Amino acid sequence: MSHIDVDAIADIARGAAILGAGGGGDPYLGSLLAERVIEQTGPVELVRLGDLPDDAVLLPVAIMGAPTVIVEKPPAGGEFAAAVAAVAASYGATVTHIACLEAGGLNSMMPLLCAAETGLPLVDGDGMGRAFPELQMVLATLDGISTTPMAMVDDKGNTVVLNTVDNAWAERLARSATVDMGCGACIALYPMTGREAKTALVPGTVSLARRLGQVVTTARQDHRDPAGAIVSEMDGRMLFRGKVTDVERRTQDGFARGEAQLAGINEDSGHTMTLCFQNEHLVATRDGDVVASVPDLICVLDSDTGEPVTTESLRYGFRVTVAGLPCHPRWRSAEGLELVGPAYFGYDHDYVPVEDLAGKGMSHV
Repeated sequence: MSHIDVDAIADIARGAAILGAGGGGDPYLGSLLAERVIEQTGPVELVRLGDLPDDAVLLPVAIMGAPTVIVEKPPAGGEFAAAVAAVAASYGATVTHIACLEAGGLNSMMPLLCAAETGLPLVDGDGMGRAFPELQMVLATLDGISTTPMAMVDDKGNTVVLNTVDNAWAERLARSATVDMGCGACIALYPMTGREAKTALVPGTVSLARRLGQVVTTARQDHRDPAGAIVSEMDGRMLFRGKVTDVERRTQDGFARGEAQLAGINEDSGHTMTLCFQNEHLVATRDGDVVASVPDLICVLDSDTGEPVTTESLRYGFRVTVAGLPCHPRWRSAEGLELVGPAYFGYDHDYVPVEDLAGKGMSHV
């Protein structure tokens, strides 16, 4: 895939929403926004991470804020181009490529929109290999790359440029500004060279997202289980099949936080599952036992269609399949777990890879 046209968008958005582990924003909304812009500007060039010149200047972009709010207040248009220009001015270099900050439904589409608006190519990769709720939770932080200069632009045209002492402070100050901007802002951050990007980005995630979207489509056409097909494709684990019996959700400090309760059906009848989330699903427990935990991906899929269900769209009565997928290997290092492991989010259990928890009611499809 050397270019992304309108026909590829639906599959990319669906696959990225699966990788987003419930976060990254609404994929359908993202698809509509990206399709509208690409219909006007033409296909977006997609560049392999390994083909980047070492002196390229790459800039990841995303929407920051609570997904529950962004669904109701999407970008008005032009915010990303303004954010890119603001970072370029502060960084003192011309931006040559756009990238995804995270793999997520809406946040896989916003870099497409930005690339189309600016006429710049998009890099086939992202900063996380999934979606995480906070800005410092990227491989670039492990490599010592600064979040700033970072630009934030809201739908009213306000622009904030941050230069901070470290990446945790960038998250802290940007989160406060996002709340003042109405819990949603278009951001551009982590400017880096092509040489830096080759280790600071997860390669091939845009292409992977499209492939996962196509896996779901093909499974439906062949009358196979789409969730099972995804688990097989990603060497994951099937965690639970059930019906949503309760969702407690609140918007707090610029995040969508809460819990969902599931009652088992079919082979999981008589069992329960709890999903804890902060924009993304962080922990899944089955009958009180942890069966998957951040940084591994906890993905909720509609049991009939295989469509990913985001944390803001999860509702009572939904019949869903919960799958656990392995995260990028660097997140399992001591440094990675310090940044994105369960302890960071306040959980007192040790991280165990999802594939090693297969004895607790999970199956390998």
